[in-house]
Amino acid sequence: MKNLFRRPLVAFAAVALTVSAAAAQQTPPQPMPKPMPVPHPTVPQMPVPPPPDVDGQSWVLMDYTTGQIIASKNPDEHRAPASLTKVMTDYVVSSEIAAGYIHATDMVTISKQAWEEGGAATDGSTSFLKEGSQVSVEDLLKGMIVQSGNDAAIALAQHTAGSQQAFVGLMNTYAKQLGMTDTHYSDVNGYPIADHYSSARDIAILTRALIHNYPTDYAVSKIKKVTLNGITQPNRNILLWRDPSVDGVKTGYTAAAGYCMDASAKRGDERMIAVVMGASSEHARADSAMALLNYGFRYYKTHKLYAAGKPLASPRLWKGEANQLPIGVTQDVMVTVKTGQYDKLKADMDIPSTLIAPFKKGQKIGTLDISMNGKPLETVPLVALEDAPQGGFFKRLWDAILLWFHHDSDKSGAKPAGGK
Repeated sequence: MKNLFRRPLVAFAAVALTVSAAAAQQTPPQPMPKPMPVPHPTVPQMPVPPPPDVDGQSWVLMDYTTGQIIASKNPDEHRAPASLTKVMTDYVVSSEIAAGYIHATDMVTISKQAWEEGGAATDGSTSFLKEGSQVSVEDLLKGMIVQSGNDAAIALAQHTAGSQQAFVGLMNTYAKQLGMTDTHYSDVNGYPIADHYSSARDIAILTRALIHNYPTDYAVSKIKKVTLNGITQPNRNILLWRDPSVDGVKTGYTAAAGYCMDASAKRGDERMIAVVMGASSEHARADSAMALLNYGFRYYKTHKLYAAGKPLASPRLWKGEANQLPIGVTQDVMVTVKTGQYDKLKADMDIPSTLIAPFKKGQKIGTLDISMNGKPLETVPLVALEDAPQGGFFKRLWDAILLWFHHDSDKSGAKPAGGK
């Protein structure tokens, strides 16, 4: 009887040893690659001073590429936005043009309401449009952005949505879509009115979206003067004359809001956005915005850490046709950090210890966490970079056997991810 059982026992032991050896030889997850490019070791770390103490009740400095707030004061405070409201009016009109609902060449008849509420008879800024005259959407945009014409803003709202009230509804819808959580609009031009407010952060978010989504329309804000109805008026953004890198965006003033400015500049591949609200004078708001822009360009740098679509790691894939699953990011990973502090960045992957096929291309696998000195900067989804179908019956069976040994040696407690 002993001889009858010897061969099966020996065979089982041989299989167990083979499986154990195979499990030990499985390719481990690849280590996380270091951020690129590696800073030169001889470059000294330069001290970075605190941001300038500018004139304004609230303000923000944002890096355009990453959307990171570099410096701020009361960034989420609800404040009257004055004519910075017209940045959203511009955004809505640009969106409707892009969608084909209206056209830059459309001729708009100036209504009595636009003339009365936003014309020369009021004490606000105006493009001096005549009631009953016809003006193109393109020229109205120039009048609203360059001259800050309230009459042009009302005419655009009426042409786009039929009425100011309907257009305001669009403004609030777009604000919600953009994540402007501290903004509510009640008019199209920024007259002081109940329940009409925004924040410096939200205006920066809006400006970034306008530049990115509608660069042609945004370019209107760098025009230095516009002539409408035979009257030429200069752009109220005096930074356009001070610094050639400044190419927008908008100014505003009411007694309730104080002096406000939304400014953006591009130097080389870098762009900054500065929003100042509640400054004490026209020159103070310009000086403040310029100081913030200069500070951002001088002391901060945006780095590309990882490229979209490039494998960051290829961890072991179980029960799949392939034995590894390349994972990465769908968009370039960019971060903005103080000059000379690039080497303090840290990147960590959080992915399950066991990945079981199938996976679809683009399916989320885990996260990439970027931090500096223990402070989180950004969390980015890690996805499968290609389809990973299940393997055949014997491949799945073999991997199922190997997994017994893999799980036995895995003390992380992480749950497996993927298929069955």
